[in-house]
Amino acid sequence: MTRHDPTVRLRHIRDFAREALELLEGKTKAELQRNRVLQLAVTRLVEVIGEAAAQVTPEERARFPQLPWRKMIGMRNRLIHGYDVVDLDQLWDTVNDDLPALVDALVRLLPKHPLDPT
Repeated sequence: MTRHDPTVRLRHIRDFAREALELLEGKTKAELQRNRVLQLAVTRLVEVIGEAAAQVTPEERARFPQLPWRKMIGMRNRLIHGYDVVDLDQLWDTVNDDLPALVDALVRLLPKHPLDPT
């Protein structure tokens, strides 16, 4: 598996989405709003999900139309370019409402790899 293998980017998206979910597991929105380190960590993970999505070629994106490519890339752009006004409610909703379905879709799409934890 090389860096040019599209499944590498898909695995990155899956893994960073899982990590964002794990960071917020058992936490409340109020805890996210109070904890600057948590805010920065979750923001960065969502940014990287969008960046990885942007690195997938249009041809490869077309192979997986069930994935929310525009939403992932759009969220990355909002976070990067609006770094000074991150909407924590939207970040919370993205992680809790959108990422579980994204992870599930990627688990179904990706072939099992020996180095995958699950």
